[in-house]
Amino acid sequence: MYCYLGLGSNLGDKQNYITEAINHISRLKDVEIKRTSSMITTTPYGKTDQPDFLNCIVELETNLIPEDLLKKCLYIENQLGRIRLEKWGSRTIDIDLLFLEDTIMNTEALVLPHPELHKRKFVLTSLMELCPDFIHPILHKTIKEIFVELK
Repeated sequence: MYCYLGLGSNLGDKQNYITEAINHISRLKDVEIKRTSSMITTTPYGKTDQPDFLNCIVELETNLIPEDLLKKCLYIENQLGRIRLEKWGSRTIDIDLLFLEDTIMNTEALVLPHPELHKRKFVLTSLMELCPDFIHPILHKTIKEIFVELK
């Protein structure tokens, strides 16, 4: 199954944290990275009184079920020093599951597709680079259509 992960960092050596996260992801069993978007600098979303972020999207193929992929991403965040003090706070690395093909799920641990991605220009900008024709399984619109509507 194809999956899109959103990566972001706004503490320390941001580029290194993202590169290290990609390296960790590439070493996961049953995961193959297909492409990575350009890294872009973005202003904070939600909580705005913090440093700018460096963000990118990773497209991968995996046989993992969503919950197992989430656990592995959270483990990578912990390995790279992620400390959760406040919602939308500064972080060394953030790895969000955005899409897992057309999977729709809403559990206590995971919501797919990511519930905020259609409101985040920085996510849509990177998705536009990789998959502008991908159809959001709930909104039934392409990434390009969602991006144009947000602008």
